[in-house]
Formats: sequence, C-alpha cells, structure tokens
Amino acid sequence: LTKNVPMFVCTMAYPTVPCPLHVFEPRYRLMIRRCMETGTKQFGMCISDSQNGFADYGCMLQIRNVHFLPDGRSVVDTIGGKRFRVLRRGMKDGYCTADIEYLEDVKV
Repeated sequence: LTKNVPMFVCTMAYPTVPCPLHVFEPRYRLMIRRCMETGTKQFGMCISDSQNGFADYGCMLQIRNVHFLPDGRSVVDTIGGKRFRVLRRGMKDGYCTADIEYLEDVKV
C-alpha cells in the first residue's frame, strides 16, 4: 500500500505502539469504513502542518479491532506499523490521501 493511502491527520504514531482512536468526524468515519471493507485494514497517521496540511513523515497504523457505536461513531484499536515519507498529497471525499515510500531502518 503506497498509492492513495488514506491519511488520518491527528497525532503522532510510532511503530509497535498502540494508538486507540475515537472516530467521530464524518470524513474519518467514511475512511475507516473503507479501510475495513477493502481489507487493507491500515491507514497513515500524520500530525497537522499549517503549510502542507500534514507532515512529510508519518507512521502506518494497522487496525486490530473496530467497535461501531449506534450513532455512527467508532472506537478503533490500532497499532503502529512502518514509518513513511510523503511523496505526493491528495484528497478523497473530504479526507487526505498520499503517495508514500516506506523508510528503512539502519540495521545495527
């Protein structure tokens, strides 16, 4: 998954670290539903950036579980995966997307 990756612009995420989310905005509710329906069960997380919309670097989040509430909100249990660099920014149905490349850690 490197093209048109859905981006959740919110907070900082790190590899292997759990990141529980309370999703209530309609655009992100749609994004999470699509991630589950397509089977990718992952999306990118970046912090906000006033000039570009979101940061140049972020972390993929793997969805472990989603609890959908009756009013449309959801509680999403995610864990950090690979780190990435943003190559190109886009937009789809109100939420941000990006073309990315994964970062490789230097082996010790």
